[in-house]
Amino acid sequence: MPKIKSHSGAKKRLRKTGSGKYALKRRGRNHLLLQKSKRQKRLNRTMIVDKTEYKSLRSLVPYL
Repeated sequence: MPKIKSHSGAKKRLRKTGSGKYALKRRGRNHLLLQKSKRQKRLNRTMIVDKTEYKSLRSLVPYL
């Protein structure tokens, strides 16, 4: 049985936490930070993916 290919875009964006949940970084924290409000920067931290998305994520990155 051949291996399943991982989605290369999802592979770069997702990581697995120690407890087995999926986490990703939100957009908007790379550049032009001086003109962004404090609230906008605060809301752009890492995010834990909801459990309802796990089935689709497992098919995108089966070996993560």
